[in-house]
Amino acid sequence: MDLDALRTFCAFVDTGSFTRAAQQVCRTQSAVSMQMKKLEQELGNQLFVKQGRQLVLSTSGIHLASYAKQLLALHGEAYKQLKTASGQTRVRLACPDDYAGTVLVKVVALLHKHIPHLDLQVSCAPTNQLKAQLDQGLLDMVIATRSPSSEEGYFLQASKGVWVKSPKFNYQPDMTLPIAIFQRDCKFHQAAVEGLLKAERQFNIIACCGSVSALTALVQANLAVGVMAEVSNTNGLMVINDPALPPLPVIDIVLLHADHAPHNPIKRELVKLIAQDYSLNMSI
Repeated sequence: MDLDALRTFCAFVDTGSFTRAAQQVCRTQSAVSMQMKKLEQELGNQLFVKQGRQLVLSTSGIHLASYAKQLLALHGEAYKQLKTASGQTRVRLACPDDYAGTVLVKVVALLHKHIPHLDLQVSCAPTNQLKAQLDQGLLDMVIATRSPSSEEGYFLQASKGVWVKSPKFNYQPDMTLPIAIFQRDCKFHQAAVEGLLKAERQFNIIACCGSVSALTALVQANLAVGVMAEVSNTNGLMVINDPALPPLPVIDIVLLHADHAPHNPIKRELVKLIAQDYSLNMSI
């Protein structure tokens, strides 16, 4: 249905005549008459009837009038929303779910601080997958764990690894240790397993988890003790302070940026500024 014809039809409804409707929509009367005939043909209904010397709305015209203004208002609102959205900066940010409850929320707040009209898309996946997506141009920024030998990314914070348990878990220093750990490419996995083997501590791997939510669920259910970054412990798990347990490494959490991508809306200077703001807030 022609929206321009609907506007002219609504002008007739408001004014009661083709002459005044033509003045309102800045058209000639003949052009308005032709528009209305085409609208009647499109709808297959007569919209106007003669009442004496005047044209008035038919039953079908009255029905159309009840919807026409709603349709025009809806079109106007949709147009306004799309125009507003087109002025936004769309950013695709991702992180492992380990950092979703802590690091991510701070980075999101800083992005909104520095980008007034932000259309932010957030996703979670393991670090290796996210780095690959960043290289492919599918992401603009990634919160990730930096390799010990690497200087990649912009430093956000360091976090030490901790052994954790449920408050109800009866931990004994000489027990065969049931553990829930991350996948083999995680630094904590290697440190925990190799450390327990060197200490000749008996243990069972209950599960290798691909997410912190799965690991946390197993620990909360008293099925295992867990190994994670201190920053990832957002569910009230107790840290096990047993010096006999293997020490865990400190990891660097950084902000990676696809500065090689030509259409990345985030420039290197802004990423650097966000990382600096983050570190500054950590020190307060």
